[in-house]
Amino acid sequence: MKLKQLSALILAASAFTATSAMAWESADGQFNTSASVALGSDYMWRGASQTDSEPAISGSFDVGHASGIYAGIWGSNVNYDIGMDAAHLELNYYAGYAGEVAGIDGMGFDVGVLRYAFPGTDGANWNEAYLGLSYSHFSLKVSHSGDALARSESGTHYLLGFNHGLPMDIDFHANYAFYDLDDDINDDTLQDYNLGVSKNLVGFDFDLTYYKTLSDAEDFVGNNNLTDSRFVFTISKSL
Repeated sequence: MKLKQLSALILAASAFTATSAMAWESADGQFNTSASVALGSDYMWRGASQTDSEPAISGSFDVGHASGIYAGIWGSNVNYDIGMDAAHLELNYYAGYAGEVAGIDGMGFDVGVLRYAFPGTDGANWNEAYLGLSYSHFSLKVSHSGDALARSESGTHYLLGFNHGLPMDIDFHANYAFYDLDDDINDDTLQDYNLGVSKNLVGFDFDLTYYKTLSDAEDFVGNNNLTDSRFVFTISKSL
């Protein structure tokens, strides 16, 4: 692992671990904060490794209100080139509103905006709006940007999810996604899916997920190794 990437990883770990002291709820229950930190064997995003198939450490910090309004930040080390710049850290800033759909018991929604930021790069940051729906074991999330991947063109990402409890308190999760990008970015729809299991043990969440990329994503990414099928093991802690 390169020195700059290792430094970014250590910085992210220190920053987000420190947020453990900030997990808090107001006396009237109206406001709350939460945080998390995770260590994974890779960081996969929409079918491609963002860390050149190397380990990733990530963390988040969120502020929420009883009304359903929330805001937060998530970060991870990355390792790839963006134009003439090398990216070593990704930060996601987001804000939204989540709750239950009126008149439909058990159906939830989540709507918000997210900004992808890559400190130290020029012109690589971009924004995306999202809408999520969940019911029983199923979920659907649609994310859209008019500046997808900072390419000044539109792109819409569709994510279908399924979750179900298994014996021994093991959770099974599966996702299928396709990314419809403007023809000026890519001619075909990029598709990927993943299957995994997770379990909480001694206060930590352990997850093992298999990732598979379909269609012509290898040609789009430009590095076949980044889209190879793989298992990713992650240990995380909610704070």
